[in-house]
Amino acid sequence: MRDVNEDALLAYPPVFLVADGMGGHDAGDLASRIAVEEFAQLAGQAAASADDVHACFVRTAARIRNEFTGGRQGGTTVAGVAVTEHDGGSYWLVFNVGDSRVYRWDGDKLEQVSVDHSVVQELIDLGEIDAAQAETHPERHVLTRALGTGDAPEPDYWLLPAGLQDRLLICTDGLTRELGEPALRDVLGGTSDPQDAAALLVRLALEHGARDNVSAVVVDVATAAGAHEDVHITVPRVDADRGPHVWDEMLNGATVPRFYAPGSSPSDPPHEEDRS
Repeated sequence: MRDVNEDALLAYPPVFLVADGMGGHDAGDLASRIAVEEFAQLAGQAAASADDVHACFVRTAARIRNEFTGGRQGGTTVAGVAVTEHDGGSYWLVFNVGDSRVYRWDGDKLEQVSVDHSVVQELIDLGEIDAAQAETHPERHVLTRALGTGDAPEPDYWLLPAGLQDRLLICTDGLTRELGEPALRDVLGGTSDPQDAAALLVRLALEHGARDNVSAVVVDVATAAGAHEDVHITVPRVDADRGPHVWDEMLNGATVPRFYAPGSSPSDPPHEEDRS
């Protein structure tokens, strides 16, 4: 039902995320894209540390503040997971600012890992309302944290051992407003391919009314641990010959950053390899 898509996403090992922009056309959509562009600088690494991820948050917040001039206001949520290493083992580094979410499905139960940064979540934590009341609360859309709103970024982090059966769902609130946890469990537990699972979740949300933009990324352990060559078929990898990130509207629904060679302009026509 929205005229402008303010969501953006990144699904490129070792980082997977969604961003839900706020501020409308040329504000919220730009803020979410800035987040993806900054986090995309981690693309192609074998793993990402907490310092790597936090640096992306800092750069995103700074760019939003610097680029939003002339009275424009905008910001974005960011929720996601990075593959990281700790004491010789593989872990999920879950991160979140705002009310986009990260869930973990272990083949048996669904767990919401992230915690919403919202007024209603604070009221729930205080015991003043329950989850059912939160769904109709007049301030259910009010966030207590977001990137680009003037304050220093305050993401939450969780470090989880990566299980062999783990499947992670990363989504904007456009999905969770339409589908409850039983529906999420049914799709994640009953759809073997992660791409098919993500597509089905979005389709079900659209069929349910989709009052907001809907974005979902589903990550399986096998995908996070490798499969870089499969991803490389459609998404160019960072290398020494490529320059800063700019946006390619023609690629995957304007959600994947492309790269331009040093000396060229973001307004230059994309190379043919960018159109694949």
